[in-house]
Amino acid sequence: MISPKQQPISDARLSSPPFVRRTPLQILHVTCNFLRIWSVYALHQYLSQQGDSVLVFMFCCLLPASVIFLVLQKPWKGRSLPNSQVVPTVINGGIMALYFICWGKGLLSCGPLIALLAEYAGAALGVLSAVLYGQKVHVWKKVGGLVAMLAAYYFLSIGWATKTYSPFYNFGEEPLPQAKQSLGLKDMLVPISAGILSALRRVIARRVSLKSQLKRRLHALTVASATCFLFPVAIWNIISGASSEKIITLPLSLWAYWGTIFFGIIFLFYIENIVEERLHLVFSSPRHLMVAGGGIILMEIKYGMDFSLLGFLICSSILGFGIYEATSLERYKKGPLGTHEISDGTYYDQQQSSHLPS
Repeated sequence: MISPKQQPISDARLSSPPFVRRTPLQILHVTCNFLRIWSVYALHQYLSQQGDSVLVFMFCCLLPASVIFLVLQKPWKGRSLPNSQVVPTVINGGIMALYFICWGKGLLSCGPLIALLAEYAGAALGVLSAVLYGQKVHVWKKVGGLVAMLAAYYFLSIGWATKTYSPFYNFGEEPLPQAKQSLGLKDMLVPISAGILSALRRVIARRVSLKSQLKRRLHALTVASATCFLFPVAIWNIISGASSEKIITLPLSLWAYWGTIFFGIIFLFYIENIVEERLHLVFSSPRHLMVAGGGIILMEIKYGMDFSLLGFLICSSILGFGIYEATSLERYKKGPLGTHEISDGTYYDQQQSSHLPS
């Protein structure tokens, strides 16, 4: 029987403010995102200076990451996985491989700032899910969010986030060097495609399994499948050996290589899952964009990039508004078995969450 003296202690623990319990996870999330963004900038600097093949480099990062995932999760142990989960997981590996190809190409052609912001393009899937599964009366809000996202990416493509082309950087007496032409929408298609592929991979992973332990086992298979899909592409890149592009330079940059493996692939998966489950902070959300934006600003200053703070804040604000509208649910309380929204704005029904989408 619990004594009266012990009861207040239990009540104090249960009645502790939510922000106190969430603070360690929030610090962990911000730190992991900052280190991941730092590794992206180090990777861009390394590839730009050395001229190595981005496809071979990404394969060299995926290979040890897949081994680590397999050793940690041991998907061959425990309850055998049915074909209804293995087959979509292997397909998801192909999507992941295609994502890394597009993301690496976009990182080299557009730079780290646009490559990171383009990862939020997957929120556009919320518009599609609203048309297919949502209530038609609220579709116009999601379409408006999509238009705002496209406007933000257009402003980024014409250089609003750079000193050279930003219409807001008109002060200062020093001439700005026109070192590089503005990108244009065609160049933006590659990193935007990577962002949509990343969101599609997350959607498929959730549809296959909603249990955390099973999700980690399936993710290990996904990374291993992506490595297998990327292997022939990397080998062909080595064999073809374009004269303007080196295959790989040894020794590799330690921070660019191991930072990409641990903070760009391994820790990113675990931290994002923990934060999503405990803090309900999903990837394609304005709050996540705010965290990433702070890290981007620090890295742009640290690496001395062509950067306009005011232009970046305007573009990221427009993008955040578009993401909010594109992924926002109708503000209804529909009960425990109602319709819910996942991280990329798509819907699922908890009663049918174990089934694959048709």
